[in-house]
Amino acid sequence: MRISESAVPLARIHGFPPVADPSARILILGSMPGEASLRASQYYAHPQNLFWRILGEIVGEANDAPLRDTPYAEKLRTLKSADIALWDVLASCHRKGSLDSDIVPETLQANDFATFFATHDRVDRVLFNGAKAEACFRKHVVPSLESRAIRYLRLPSTSPANASIPCARKIDSWRAALTRQGDPMEASR
Repeated sequence: MRISESAVPLARIHGFPPVADPSARILILGSMPGEASLRASQYYAHPQNLFWRILGEIVGEANDAPLRDTPYAEKLRTLKSADIALWDVLASCHRKGSLDSDIVPETLQANDFATFFATHDRVDRVLFNGAKAEACFRKHVVPSLESRAIRYLRLPSTSPANASIPCARKIDSWRAALTRQGDPMEASR
């Protein structure tokens, strides 16, 4: 007798700890690392994800090499030196594959943002890497947070699944949000 794939329970996947110094002023949030990132134990490890390319163009190239081509530890140092923190909204969930749309809603568990913001009290901007990160944060995190003056902006996802927006437009949106030149996509609360 063959067991259908839908009858096999999905394993719970867990995200990574935040990458942040106490001096961080900007927090970039994804939803949950994809399969390539989980395998590599690195944020945005999929070779077609534009995150490191975009951030490299905005916060500078490390060691005269594109940020996307530098060792992971150097990428993280570059973000920290720009007062940027990196994390995901979800601590864990069930999901088959890498797509945000495959996250099983009733299984998601948000990270502890109350503690994060208490220990990173200079953060005044939260940038969401895509719509799922923003939706999960607003539904599962915002109701439990104390009121603070934080600007929230949703940006176009850097995921290869979001190929409908050209890279140049993504770079412009991310640059505007990181340099406070304007709202790339209106999503502030």
